[in-house]
Amino acid sequence: MNKVIGIDISKQKFDACFLDGKTQTSDVFTNDQDGFKRLTGFITNLDIVVMEATGPYFLKLATYLFERGYQVSVVNPLVIKHYSRMKLSRAKTDKKDAYLIACYGLGENPPLWKAQQEYIMQINQELSVLESFDKQITMIKNQLEALGVLPYCDKVALNALKTALATIEKQSIKLEQHLQGIEATHCQNAYDALKTIPGIGPKASLLLIAITGNFQKFSTSRQLISYLGLSPRIYQSGTSVKGKSHICKMGMAKARKTLYMCSWTAKFYNPQCKELYQRLKEKGKAERVIKIAIANKLVRMAFAVGKNLSTYEKNYRTNVCF
Repeated sequence: MNKVIGIDISKQKFDACFLDGKTQTSDVFTNDQDGFKRLTGFITNLDIVVMEATGPYFLKLATYLFERGYQVSVVNPLVIKHYSRMKLSRAKTDKKDAYLIACYGLGENPPLWKAQQEYIMQINQELSVLESFDKQITMIKNQLEALGVLPYCDKVALNALKTALATIEKQSIKLEQHLQGIEATHCQNAYDALKTIPGIGPKASLLLIAITGNFQKFSTSRQLISYLGLSPRIYQSGTSVKGKSHICKMGMAKARKTLYMCSWTAKFYNPQCKELYQRLKEKGKAERVIKIAIANKLVRMAFAVGKNLSTYEKNYRTNVCF
């Protein structure tokens, strides 16, 4: 029987549990090229390596194994957490976690993982840095405004802030230009298609392309909506428990925030979103609820347009209700 290898990974090391249904062995490896190479001496291309998506720490090992033809499965840490509770596990150690991950892989047969293309990783990283720059620019501008109302303003502090602001703004422009180059080289058609949707701007278009792997990662819009954490969560039981419905928020907070901001524009300039806004407003829905519904609709539009490389149709109608 082929082995299932459970990996519990951290910054400096990872624990591996080798499970073949009958026997169990464990070992510890360094989280670097030497440790990766040593691990491959214990496994074959028929074995399955299962690990959690633990921040950025799993990516090097997962990519290393994937590029060498090994089968890799990356699981949401929340899934393993609930699996551990289901098993009534009391211990919490790296070795025990690796064993639980291996048991999950053996019993649940999770889907195999594929490494992202290099340009998708570039877009993700550069968008993340741009978001950080935007926050720093806002922070510095607020500090400059605060210094301006003081009775005495220190020139050294003022010049330091102005220099930092100019540097960050210059680097931000360079990143945006580089992103435009990536878009023109690898995903021009999908980018141009998404920009035809009123409410979806350049940054939102690139973010959707990065999340979806240029619309190759998901087969339906429902899967994408669920991944983003925009799907509704209903809490009901029997006749007495009727909790308030809300979105699950299990997905990417950054993407939800961007799409929520897009809904502000879409409710004025996107005919279908404008109609949806008016209809839900007449029903007495809260503004935030309406904006989430518009964001959900924008994702459906973006998926259809990006997947088919078509353009937005103003008079297109679907049977989807909100």
